[in-house]
Amino acid sequence: MSSLARSQSEVFGEIRKELYDDHEFRQVTHVFVIMGASGDLAKKKIYPTLWWLFKDGLLPEETYFVGFARSRLTLDDIRAASLPYMKVKDVDNERVSAFFQRNSYLSGRYTEGESFSQLQSHLNSLCHGTDANYIFYLALPPTVYHSVTANIRQHCMSNKGWSRLIVEKPFGRDLQSSEELSAHLSSLFTEDQIYRIDHYLGKEMVQNLMVLRFGNRIFGPIWNRDSVACVVLTFKEPFGTYGRGGYFDDFGIIRDVMQNHLLQMLTLVAMEKPASTNSDDVRDEKVKVLKCIAPVTLGDVVLGRYEGNPAGEGEAKLGYLNDPTVPQGSHTATFATVVLYVHNERWEGVPFILRCGKALNERKAEVRLQFTDVPGDIFHSQCQRNELVVRVQPDEAIYAKMMSKKPGVYFNPEETELDLTYRSRYKDVKLPDAYERLILDVFSGSQMHFVRSDELREAWRIFTPLLHQIEAERTQPIPYVYGSRGPKEADELMQRAGFHYGGTYKYLA
Repeated sequence: MSSLARSQSEVFGEIRKELYDDHEFRQVTHVFVIMGASGDLAKKKIYPTLWWLFKDGLLPEETYFVGFARSRLTLDDIRAASLPYMKVKDVDNERVSAFFQRNSYLSGRYTEGESFSQLQSHLNSLCHGTDANYIFYLALPPTVYHSVTANIRQHCMSNKGWSRLIVEKPFGRDLQSSEELSAHLSSLFTEDQIYRIDHYLGKEMVQNLMVLRFGNRIFGPIWNRDSVACVVLTFKEPFGTYGRGGYFDDFGIIRDVMQNHLLQMLTLVAMEKPASTNSDDVRDEKVKVLKCIAPVTLGDVVLGRYEGNPAGEGEAKLGYLNDPTVPQGSHTATFATVVLYVHNERWEGVPFILRCGKALNERKAEVRLQFTDVPGDIFHSQCQRNELVVRVQPDEAIYAKMMSKKPGVYFNPEETELDLTYRSRYKDVKLPDAYERLILDVFSGSQMHFVRSDELREAWRIFTPLLHQIEAERTQPIPYVYGSRGPKEADELMQRAGFHYGGTYKYLA
């Protein structure tokens, strides 16, 4: 085992330990099949992730990688497309050659059984007739999921080892289509073979939410409606969708970000302590939270769409509707703020505010708990509400906003923070990419950070009526300027829900 791989052990934790301690597991041949190997997701994320795991010695020793797509490509084409995203250094040249020696590529049609029979023959040749475990990653448009999964089941399952399927979002467009997809998958595979991947569940600070909540005594007594005034979950991007608007217009910001990423973070904030860290124990508690949330109504929503900024440069000068890939007359929102309520004993009456958008003033994803006002104010309204903030990206951090006496001869309170910024506290630690964690989870069989079918059903139940109403009524989003905070109506909605924005304090990472 290399010293580099050993230095990563604390970061990757128990998953990596299991891989190296289980000698029999390490010796079994594993084949990772990328369905849709010619696409953007494969070249930008999947191949680079597999390379990083291979480079650091984190995969079983006998692991092979097989690309499959309709395009007539060679392995050299795959290598040329992926290398710009793999962050290969000069010292890695020998290792990267070894990685691509473990790779192969086949061209075939997703709807033809003969193509999958050829794929199975190739998998058998890699395994030399021994037991093998297969992972199939569907880096594909959902339109071909049905035929691909049916062909995998009929032609490409491992005889003596296990077979696992990674499914990328979107998992349908609404409750009905999601249920149809789930029914199709469950007719072919068992639930423990299906890994519905939401890469946000692989992010360092999202995974830290459970340890923060259930590993610290100080938060238990205040993590409820008696002390929390509101919870704000934010996802902001400073760029628009220019050139990708045709794809985005099919889904919109609620399907793209809110119904999955933000709702997943909400469940981790709101759930009760699970009986253990077993995958189903954790996911059982997440489902209980979702069952306590009523479907969203349009009165608790603000939708926005960015317009060009005349003072901006490049793409910032252009609005969403200026993109030639966006259909004329589109009413798709690029921004949304939604207020949800969890109707249970812990959270009754506490607003959970979800907000997300494109072409905003900064890149940021965070969870923010704002606590209630201190009763019996003796400082003449100089004190702001305390807040606990978990910064998911960029610059991972946990900090608590609190009041302290301003240094000097006067007795004046001022706002400051207790700060755990990762780049300061953990200077020499490499934080793995979300896909690295999640793919390792699939190898080790842990489903804690993947979406279960009943979890998915409840998430769509919450948002489907709203999505259908918006589409039926062709609700027009409120315009906002590229690079702004979004529509002012969203701030007004948050204020009505109970969030207090002081606007005078800036956290410095």
